Amino acid sequence: MGSTEVLSRSVQRTHDALAEELEVLRTRFGPPGEHEELEGPHRGYQPIDEFVTTASRHLHAVNEVLVPPARKELPDGKQVTHDYHDSMRVLEVVLAHVKAHEYGSVYEKRITWPAVWSEVGTALTVLRAREEELAERLTDLLDDIEIDALAERLDGVEPGEPSRPHPYLPHSGVLGSVARGVAKRTDRAWDHAEGRPLSWPSRAEKKRPGLLGQYLMADPRFDPDEPPDEKSH
Repeated sequence: MGSTEVLSRSVQRTHDALAEELEVLRTRFGPPGEHEELEGPHRGYQPIDEFVTTASRHLHAVNEVLVPPARKELPDGKQVTHDYHDSMRVLEVVLAHVKAHEYGSVYEKRITWPAVWSEVGTALTVLRAREEELAERLTDLLDDIEIDALAERLDGVEPGEPSRPHPYLPHSGVLGSVARGVAKRTDRAWDHAEGRPLSWPSRAEKKRPGLLGQYLMADPRFDPDEPPDEKSH
C-alpha cells in the first residue's frame, strides 16, 4: 500500500486547472449580446483550442497510463475501466461539439455557448470522479515506487497524446494503441495545416522530488505543489 498521494494530486491538479480554464471561457463566451462572440467561418480561438487540447491529451494519457494497471490489478478492474471509458467517450463527444461550435458548424447554430459549457462542466465532473477513483485505488494497491513511476509517466506522456477528441476510435487493447498512434500523427498534421502551434502545458509545470528526495526528507507524504529546492541538498 502506497503512502504518497502524488498520483491523486497529479489528477486533481489537472482538473483544477481545467475547471479554472472553463470558468474563463464561460465568462468570455456566454449569451449573445452579453459576452464575446466569435465571428466569421473557420473562426477558431486559441484559448478554446488550448482547453480542448489540454483535456484531450490528459484523458488519453490517463487511458494509456492508469487504465491498464487498474484493469489488471483491481479485483473489479474490468468494470472500473469500462466505466472510465464510458465517461471518457462522453467528454470526447462534448469536446467535439465545442470544436464544431467554435468553427461555426451549421448543426450547432441553435446551441448557445452556455449550453455547450454546461455539458463540458458536467462531463468533466464525472470524469474527474472516475480518475480520482482510479488514482486512489491504485495508490491503495501499489507501493510508493510503483505509484511514483505511474505519476511520472502520466506527466511525461501527456504532451505527446492526441490533441483532439476521438470518441469513435477504439480506446482499449491493441486496437486502442494503434488508433491512438494514428490519431497522434493525424492531429499533429491538422494542427500544422491550420497554423495552430498550441503551447504545452497550458497549466503550470509540475515538479516533484524523486524517490531520493523523499528519502532525504524522511517524509514520503510531501506536498507536490511545493517541491524542495534540490540544489540545496
